[in-house]
Amino acid sequence: MPDSTHLSLPKDSNSKRLLAAFLVTVVFMLVEVIGGLLSGSLALLADAGHMLTDAAALLVALMAVHFSRRQPNARHTFGYLRLTTLAAFLNAAALLMIVIFILWEAVRRFFAPQPVMGTPMLIIAVAGLLANLFTFWLLHRGIEESNLNVRAAALHVLGDLLGSVGAITAAIIILATGWTPIDPILSVLVSCLVLHSAWRLFKESVHELLEGTPQEVDIHKLQKDLCLNIPEVRNIHHVHVWQIGEQTLITLHAQVIPPHDHDGLLRRIQAYLLEHSHIGHATIQLEYQHCHAPDCKLHQTAESGAHAHAGSHSPLEHHH
Repeated sequence: MPDSTHLSLPKDSNSKRLLAAFLVTVVFMLVEVIGGLLSGSLALLADAGHMLTDAAALLVALMAVHFSRRQPNARHTFGYLRLTTLAAFLNAAALLMIVIFILWEAVRRFFAPQPVMGTPMLIIAVAGLLANLFTFWLLHRGIEESNLNVRAAALHVLGDLLGSVGAITAAIIILATGWTPIDPILSVLVSCLVLHSAWRLFKESVHELLEGTPQEVDIHKLQKDLCLNIPEVRNIHHVHVWQIGEQTLITLHAQVIPPHDHDGLLRRIQAYLLEHSHIGHATIQLEYQHCHAPDCKLHQTAESGAHAHAGSHSPLEHHH
């Protein structure tokens, strides 16, 4: 059986960049929270919420690096990578609550404007922008050789630059015109960016926790392709596909013509799954009898046409 495709690990230099980026993001997120409370700026608080999305992405990437290096054991046969999904779910839920609070506060402030200190707001917003630029530079240096978690974190930080620009714009307008409603208006725009990231993260983490099929895997197409490309395969059923970290796993039953080389056919099916669907961890049960389960009958008619060249006999009759 081919080796399982485990989570690709960042090099040590990339791990250090992840940690440094995480610390910088958390520190300036706290600075923006304090600055937003002292200056009265909701835009700064919204940008801090956006920086929390960056911190969440970086934390998940760090957890993936750490837990992917811990060996599976008898109690956790797949290791601890599921903790990264759980962390993503908790972060997404927290972000959604933060967005709701900011939107509620923005509506309240729009109808009852509150004083905002433009100068401290501008200073902190510029510092936040510089922190985001530095964090993106740290991650961008290792993007080419790093794994998907690092790339995702870099994209989060790149998106957060818009939040910092929004806070700076609000501060300049307040200093120039004294029009404080711009602060809640821009906070709503930044919150929409946070909402988009948080909702996507929430859906993806829930889908993975529920053992959902990865989006890139089309089970019906996979069933047909196996039957079309491996002549001995007559039917694929009882298919279950799920994901742990970046590793896709599959279990399936294959009704086949009794082969001369059982292990050879098994290796061909596994090799096909690895090459065409990037599934390296496959558990396959070969069967020689007709399958009578409901999900078998759904595909037998279509798949029988793909095997017309094999004759109209059943697998056992063909074997005899």
